[in-house]
Amino acid sequence: MKRLLAFVYGLTAYAISLGTTLYAVGFIGNFLVPKTMDSAPHIHWTQALLVNVLLIGVFALQHSVMARPAFKKAWTRIVPEPVERSTYVLASSLALILLFWLWQPMGGVVWSVQDTNGRALLYILYALGWLTVFGSTYAINHWDLFGLRQVYCYLRGESYQTISFASPGPYRYVRHPIYLGWLLTFWVTPTMTIAHLVFAVATTLYILIAIRFEERDLIDYFGDTYRQYRKRVAMIIPFPGKTLR
Repeated sequence: MKRLLAFVYGLTAYAISLGTTLYAVGFIGNFLVPKTMDSAPHIHWTQALLVNVLLIGVFALQHSVMARPAFKKAWTRIVPEPVERSTYVLASSLALILLFWLWQPMGGVVWSVQDTNGRALLYILYALGWLTVFGSTYAINHWDLFGLRQVYCYLRGESYQTISFASPGPYRYVRHPIYLGWLLTFWVTPTMTIAHLVFAVATTLYILIAIRFEERDLIDYFGDTYRQYRKRVAMIIPFPGKTLR
């Protein structure tokens, strides 16, 4: 029963994560969902700025702190190891849901592309960003990344084995294609409002900081294998022969 409950918990966390991600597509892109990043503002922009920065900060702290090995080691004394990743995924989803719920639109337009072809091109690039995010998770192991492989192994009574280092698909060209996809979704928009700009700048800074911590952990875990990969492959922008650290 304990194994089954862990598996159901993992499935539930994954389903919530999937729904949250799909909502994010509409939230950032300003379509289909009830409340978007650029819905009509209703509080003063200085208050909105403070609220929005705090919401991004909550997500950034949760996303980074819970991913650190030291936290995982302490956390698994409370949360069973097979559901540790699912719990991380669930917490990330809840932090995003909080952001969607309390986000404060700010009004104001930084740029607006009116040309029909230009807008179409930007929406295509926006979609490409999301495809890059999703495709990159499958290139490594989507099910492991979202905790389903861990709870499935536990359900079957099998020993979970961490995935060995590899650089398949987009990882041959950039070390962090998921972050590249995120940056496309954050910045590529036909209408850049002040709220959207705040979101894009804050999340970009977070990504650049997070990469440093993430790569430090990867070097600690994989050693020279990752050091050589880091020298050989660009960080985010796929320039041949340049790592752009």
